[in-house]
Amino acid sequence: MESMQTKVFSNKVTNLYQGHKITKIPTHRTKTFAFPVKDSSSKLVLHQNDLSAPQNLIYRPQRKHDIATSALSSADTCVIDKFDPDEVHSITKQERIGVLLLNLGGPETLNDVQPFLYNLFADPDIIRLPRLFKFLQKPLAQLISLLRAPKSKEAYASIGGGSPLLRITNEQAEALKEALEEKKLHAKIYVGMRYWHPFTEEAINQIKKDHISKLVVLPLYPQFSISTSGSSISVLNNIFREDGYFEGLPISIIESWYQRDGYIKSMADLIQKELLSFSNSDEVMIFFSAHGVPISYVEEAGDPYKDQMEDCISLIMCELKSRGVKNSHVLAYQSRVGPVQWLKPYTDEKIVELGQNGVKSLLAVPISFVSEHIETLEEIDMEYKELALESGIENWGRVPALNCTSSFISDLANLVIEALPTASAVARSRNNDNYTDESDTDATQFAVKMLFGSVIAFFLLLFPKLISLFKNSLF
Repeated sequence: MESMQTKVFSNKVTNLYQGHKITKIPTHRTKTFAFPVKDSSSKLVLHQNDLSAPQNLIYRPQRKHDIATSALSSADTCVIDKFDPDEVHSITKQERIGVLLLNLGGPETLNDVQPFLYNLFADPDIIRLPRLFKFLQKPLAQLISLLRAPKSKEAYASIGGGSPLLRITNEQAEALKEALEEKKLHAKIYVGMRYWHPFTEEAINQIKKDHISKLVVLPLYPQFSISTSGSSISVLNNIFREDGYFEGLPISIIESWYQRDGYIKSMADLIQKELLSFSNSDEVMIFFSAHGVPISYVEEAGDPYKDQMEDCISLIMCELKSRGVKNSHVLAYQSRVGPVQWLKPYTDEKIVELGQNGVKSLLAVPISFVSEHIETLEEIDMEYKELALESGIENWGRVPALNCTSSFISDLANLVIEALPTASAVARSRNNDNYTDESDTDATQFAVKMLFGSVIAFFLLLFPKLISLFKNSLF
């Protein structure tokens, strides 16, 4: 089973993670992390003081004040993390510093679309099946990827035939390297994608070849979610435990950074600039659109994504308010897939509602994305813009993704420097049985599983449609 860092809240006692119950140890008000470890009862117990677990690798920028529960109307000032160079420890020239940037990945050509989708849906952090049905993971992923590939190919064709995510992430990596050098830190920057080349494993192999002596892991997702940062960190945890190279290697994993001064101000800068493009800027509704997750991730698995997203919006609006921007705003979630309930309100439904309520000017802000990709260039720029205009919204605008915005990159460099002194060594696992995914070593057994699983998956996928047809025939 893939392990991952799990958020600990003092006001929650238990949650579920990939079919196991996690018993949470009560903690003080400050949010901390603990690593779930299997015990003999197949229950995942959080051990906060187990230094052999990778929870000690996590670097969490501390906020001086939590405004998540305070209303914007009562928040006259914002207190956000600031970089203090006096707190940075000296780093010797002999150390070989590496920074691993984690991202989703995307198909570079139309032929890559179906295998990319397979990798995406084969991830148990994306489609979370009960343990009893775990054997359906790969067949279901194969079926869904085949069914979704034609429509996805059309979407990628409309933005040039492939995702620009790798190109932009490489540009961010080069910009980060230059920003670090300006701050007198020489580091090698690596890019590891979760679902397409270069995969995380490929980046790890290069890190080993370069004999890196200290590593900072930086997911390019501002907010933490099981399905994004969590999935990539889970892969890394398994590698760190099983590969002897990483035994004793100081590593720092930055799990989220949405609350940082540089990020908040960079987002506010972009929003403020785009507002000026409207003739009636004071009347524009600021529309934050975030990638959605199934609501079960939040309510059952304890995913902090929703809380962090709402906190992030509060910080950005607080910063804008301090600049005299008093526009109304709303948050909605896009990109839902399948019949399950996702975080609401849904972006498409909210756009229609706003149009019906008389909103005439809308500025879309892609809030969970720091790079342009399919969900900004096609879903927002094309689908949602068309929907907005059809719904009565007359003036449409969209804030660009941060990409290589200098203030954003500079703050990421500060974040890396701050995280370096917290790098800790991970102890190699002496018993990998608890952490290694089941592998299909027997080709015949694998083929039988795929065939049987595909039949069941196909039936399950069509079952709601069959029920609907049956009801329609009766009535």
